[in-house]
Formats: sequence, C-alpha cells, structure tokens
Amino acid sequence: MAENLKRQDGLPPAMTRLVKELSRLPGIGEKTASRLAFNLLNRPRDQVIALAESLLEMKERVGLCSGCFGLSDHPRCQICDDEAREREVICVVEGPADLMAIERARSFGGVYHVLNGALAPLDGIGPDDIKMKELIARVSPPAVVREVIIATNATVEGEATALYIARILKPLGIRTTRLARGLPAGGDLEYSDSATLTSALSGRREL
Repeated sequence: MAENLKRQDGLPPAMTRLVKELSRLPGIGEKTASRLAFNLLNRPRDQVIALAESLLEMKERVGLCSGCFGLSDHPRCQICDDEAREREVICVVEGPADLMAIERARSFGGVYHVLNGALAPLDGIGPDDIKMKELIARVSPPAVVREVIIATNATVEGEATALYIARILKPLGIRTTRLARGLPAGGDLEYSDSATLTSALSGRREL
C-alpha cells in the first residue's frame, strides 16, 4: 500500500503514509505529524516496536466496563470491583477522561456512570445515543442509590444533559446534585485541576 502513495515533500512513501495516519489524530496537523514521524524514524527499533505493540494491545483489549461503562481491559474495571467504594452514590460523567480527572482529585469515594457523550439535539445526539437507559436501570428499584452526582461538563450540552437526568430521576425520589460552580463555564472536567474539582464536589447543589 505504501508504494502506491505518491511522494510528498520529498518523503519516501512509507513516511508519507505515516504522516497521513498521524494527521488523522485530533490536534495533530501535518507539520506536527511530520515531526513525530521523523522522531520515530530516529528512535531505536525496539522503542518503535514497543509503541506499535502497545497501540495494538490497547485496541484489542480495552473496551467498556460492564458496570460503569468507563474504560477497562477486563469485563469490570478496578473501581467497580473495589468493595470499599460507596455504591449508594453514583457520579455521572460524560467520558472516561472526566472520570480520571475526578479520581486524580482523590475526593470521591463512590462509583461512576460514564455516559460516553452528552445530549446535543442539533447534532442528532439524543438519549438513545448515550448510556442513559443504562443509568436509569442502575438507579431503578431494587437498586439502592442514595445520591446521583451529575458531573457533566459546564457546556450547553453538559447543562442540557444534567437537566434531562434530573428530570428523569426526580420521580424515583433520588437525591440529585450538580457539581458546584467552581468549574469554569464552558470548561471541561478533563482540564480542571484537583483543587477545583475537590471544591466543586464538596459544594455540589440540589437540582
């Protein structure tokens, strides 16, 4: 396949293909992809092989946890299997990166539910396109859930998702809270520091 690619800026076809594939990654433009390609070319063979093998292993082994729908290389993730976790409190986040951000703050001892998205009607993303049904199933009787913390991002989509969840859970009589406004409007949990997340968790409010 590489030999079918035309040379680009004097690069051999094999490097042109690598630059093209790297450019598909978010935030990676052609120039950055070219720098990465040259860096990989100059690395020892064993390091390049280790990188390639780790990418394949990730793709083949990592999937969604059957409990929280976060990332895991086992049927259930370590958090869901941790008996010390408070299972009566569920923190709802948009994606795995948000879960990781809250875990880094080390201020939450419950379990998670990862929606893997947020409601965005203009983009055609509705409740059936994220793990909303699964959330309702987790909190419905006979499950014993004391509180659901909604930790969706402070964006238009995140706010819409939070309000939808609150409306769905209200008839179930479950306490539903939202992270406090320690988080900047329009910001993502993934990029929030631990102190901000700790403040937001401790100051969460009723919805």
